[in-house]
Amino acid sequence: MNARSLLSTLSAAIMLCNAFDGTANAQGFAGLGTTAEGFAVPQPGIALNFSVDHGPHPNYRIEWWYLTANLKSGDGTEYGVQWTLFRSALAPGEKTGWSSPQVWMGHAALTTQRQQYVAERLARGGVGQAGVTASPFAAWIGDWQMQSLVGGSQQDALSDIELKAAGAKFRYDLRLHATGPLVLQGQNGYSVKSAKGQASYYYSQPFYSVEGKLDLPEGEVAVTGQAWLDREWSSQPLAADQTGWDWFSLHLNSGEKLTGFRLRDGGSGFTSTTWISAEGKPTPLPPGTLKLTPLDTARVAGRDIPVAWRIELPSRNLNITATALNRQAWMATRTPYWEGPISFKGSHTGRGYLEMTGY
Repeated sequence: MNARSLLSTLSAAIMLCNAFDGTANAQGFAGLGTTAEGFAVPQPGIALNFSVDHGPHPNYRIEWWYLTANLKSGDGTEYGVQWTLFRSALAPGEKTGWSSPQVWMGHAALTTQRQQYVAERLARGGVGQAGVTASPFAAWIGDWQMQSLVGGSQQDALSDIELKAAGAKFRYDLRLHATGPLVLQGQNGYSVKSAKGQASYYYSQPFYSVEGKLDLPEGEVAVTGQAWLDREWSSQPLAADQTGWDWFSLHLNSGEKLTGFRLRDGGSGFTSTTWISAEGKPTPLPPGTLKLTPLDTARVAGRDIPVAWRIELPSRNLNITATALNRQAWMATRTPYWEGPISFKGSHTGRGYLEMTGY
């Protein structure tokens, strides 16, 4: 490697580390409360445009394409899969080649009852290492892919996709088909995150059916199940005093869905939830409506993590207890967090995913 190549590589590494450092100069969890000065800021009343908004928004500072799946093998063994591509901008806008201010990070995980397999990738924008295109839809970092299987029809580009990722001891190859519509979170896609007004644009596809295969150290496993895709972008999605979140996506056996989260701030926090009918109609509920109560903790990576929860939504007569498939589902990535599949019972039954950050 010559001196110029070495300097380019080192510069890229420094930029990537700074962009995704969860501790240095952070305001809010992972710096997501850092000022949005110079970047575009979400505004209420803006209609989202599909399929354009499936693609990247380089004038906003942070964005992600985030998919989780609750899966089962033929013998009933449960698994969880996560695939996430993050985009972080060092400056607004886009430039070509190595001048691009966009940097990318990928997380992939496969969860079993006893193991959490995790992989992480970092890449520069502008040079083909990672990116997203809206038409045809494709998101990638290296050979990890989320790609549309829809070609030249009136279907939404996300209605049929394939998903691939691999780590040192795992691999998955899945096909996903949407059986319901895209869902706008919050107020028609404008999702408020704090009483101070921080917000994001946010929509989901929570109606995927899944089939495919997992490759594990013990061999290949055929699986089927359900999946949920979240799309979100902003420039300051958190307030500076918000230290993390507890985020639930729930597939009720009745066919209904629920998104619910609490953003922690050292006080009572800020909660938000959207109830989604079996036909895909979202009903956003007022902040504070959702009640989340930790019931049990596990010692994970040197910290106490709540791994059993009571979830209450009185307006929908929902009172359930959610428990983790794997209590040790720790994502030992650059910015570490807990994420894994859950099941729940009580007034309603079903499965879903839980993400907890900032512990």
